[in-house]
Amino acid sequence: MAVDVTSLKIVHYPAPVLRKRAKHIPEITDDVREVAVRMLELMHQAPGVGLAAPQVGLSWRMFVTCHTADAADDRVFINPKLSNPGQASHDYDEGCLSLPEVTVKVRRPTEITIKATDLDGNPFTFTDAELWSRVWQHEYDHLDGVLIIDKMSPMDRLANRKVIKELEAAAAGN
Repeated sequence: MAVDVTSLKIVHYPAPVLRKRAKHIPEITDDVREVAVRMLELMHQAPGVGLAAPQVGLSWRMFVTCHTADAADDRVFINPKLSNPGQASHDYDEGCLSLPEVTVKVRRPTEITIKATDLDGNPFTFTDAELWSRVWQHEYDHLDGVLIIDKMSPMDRLANRKVIKELEAAAAGN
């Protein structure tokens, strides 16, 4: 699992790693800890509120979040599982660090429970019915190879067509 963390950067669509189902992290090693720290740095620099391991080119089931600019609020979610979606759902415009300039209205349950492990190997559980519920679901989608563009309405598809074509052309070297 050795990773050169200094080489990690946010990858953009259509990078193939963004479409793969990420693999379970069998143990929390120094490499995992170093990657988490680097992911938090990249998320804050972007700036963003969440970043999943596939977004830095690693097919690992891990993501990071922070709901403020304060590093004390940073959270690492290793091998997360979502459960207990609420009955109510809500549409909300979402962006993605791997799809710069793309915004998609996404319907998600307003409430969700997440279970994961932290960097010290401690399991934890949170339930939220606000913004964090949405962020966890968005980042979890990345772990399953799902992007916000997969949830686009015909209007969103039209509105984002040019930017998506530009991202595809940049990846193809055109």
